[in-house]
Amino acid sequence: MEYEAKIKPNDNLFITVSAINQESVEAFNTYNLGRGGNLSSTSLDVFGHLVDLRGNVHFPLIGEVHLAGLTKIEAIEILQKKISNFVENPVVNIRIMNYKVHVLGEVSRPGVYAVTDEKITIPQALALAGDLTIYGERKSVQLIRMEDGERVFYQIDLTSPELFLSSNYYLHQDDILYVTPNKTRAGSSTYNQYVPLTISVTSLVITIISLFFRYK
Repeated sequence: MEYEAKIKPNDNLFITVSAINQESVEAFNTYNLGRGGNLSSTSLDVFGHLVDLRGNVHFPLIGEVHLAGLTKIEAIEILQKKISNFVENPVVNIRIMNYKVHVLGEVSRPGVYAVTDEKITIPQALALAGDLTIYGERKSVQLIRMEDGERVFYQIDLTSPELFLSSNYYLHQDDILYVTPNKTRAGSSTYNQYVPLTISVTSLVITIISLFFRYK
């Protein structure tokens, strides 16, 4: 199943416009590399177009354009059509700068991972995080996703072949994967929780007994 990311509010889009006559599109580009220049990842963030909460971006000359809910291909087609009113045969490219996923819980390297190609599967995301620890529950991985402003929870079974056919196989931007601990880890946590208390109580008893025999 192929997956293509869709633009959503709060996305940061880096949009470039080119044409045979490059000077004719300078007004549409929010950056100017100059001769031999380049852009760092920080610069890309600065020059990006933020999709507002209504799903719109404000673009030079053509004004407000609604892009939320569209794939990059669809958004490119809309922008190229609007820009062609000013420039002959414009070429538009879009990159979603803030595409990232969160991998938490019983993995070797929990954290936030940037996805440069805007497409990542659940196994790939887990591989980035160093795979599950020995305490990870492979049949109970939680996928947390925002859908229409609501937080939705999906339970993922990594051992099931149906995973590869699931609509959740590809992660969306800002998805959270949480690997739950298995019973061994849960039992270990409970045990460790009471170890300090047990030691404290034992120490107190020994102290009382010592004082009793000292002053007997």
